[in-house]
Amino acid sequence: MFGAWGEPDHGVSIGIIHHALDAGINFIDTADVYSQGESETIVGEALAAGRRDDVILATKFHGPMDVPMGQPGGDPNRKGNSRRWIVQEVENSLRRLQTDWIDLYQVHRPERETDVEETLSALTDLQRQGKIRAFGSSTFPAHEVVEAQWTSERRALGRFVTEQPPYSILVRGIEADLLPVTEKYGMGVLPWSPLAGGWLSGKYRKGQDAPTSHRADRMPARYDLDDPANQAKLDAADALADLAEKSGLSLVHMALAFTLVHPAVTAPIIGPRTIEHLDSQLGAADVVLGSDVLDEIDKIVPPGTTLADFDKGYVPPALQDPFLRRRRTA
Repeated sequence: MFGAWGEPDHGVSIGIIHHALDAGINFIDTADVYSQGESETIVGEALAAGRRDDVILATKFHGPMDVPMGQPGGDPNRKGNSRRWIVQEVENSLRRLQTDWIDLYQVHRPERETDVEETLSALTDLQRQGKIRAFGSSTFPAHEVVEAQWTSERRALGRFVTEQPPYSILVRGIEADLLPVTEKYGMGVLPWSPLAGGWLSGKYRKGQDAPTSHRADRMPARYDLDDPANQAKLDAADALADLAEKSGLSLVHMALAFTLVHPAVTAPIIGPRTIEHLDSQLGAADVVLGSDVLDEIDKIVPPGTTLADFDKGYVPPALQDPFLRRRRTA
């Protein structure tokens, strides 16, 4: 949420990062495509004043860097998971972050066009060179996580040690397969959007006007209340807000504590745009949800359920391109 996608003032964004560090947060996650490199630049500025050694610094590659994410066109050699792009883009990220090494370098999304062995080989070389300390995946389906682990073992390559999936009370699909897989392989799990893109902020209530936000402007489909899936999210968010109030909690704390209670989860990634947003989330690490509250959550959104498909973060290519799911005929 730093830069053009959220808070454009670098000084304000740096102040939020410093406030987080002072509060005890020691992990910062960003990506090259966030505000087209601007987010990495802000993080680099924030850590340049002697604070780099205080944090585990993570970033990601994959998305296009010459056109805004989600728009067509662009140079195919300035995106993706190929060796060519990885070894080029890691240098760009290192420069923007003003650091000599990246603690965790992550593949932002799977890619059909590049074999995972090529990606793992390039990342292993960067690890051996000391430019990255470890590497992981983000929003990979369970079967691709398994394939990557098998490839690492067969080819004697470094392996993905973390996975960063979407996970919240409204987006629970990964409980069915991905989280058991990460547990099996001993991977760290760093869920993104634990507040479901703001739906679990307490601002989405039935009978009230939907709040405006930078995310809603950027991704209107995820917030269009004429969509039945978003209506289902609104119903659930309203019921969850009532449950949080009855439990003596803020909805924000309950939502973050929910992700932390799963034994496969290492740490959810929060995305505050203001100091107030950050302060409203910090106390969640101390909240312990009892079985009674968790049982009620399960009634509102059953385990393994994702209420809106577009919140999954990744659509398999075969669902987007009919050519990939039809037998070739003469």
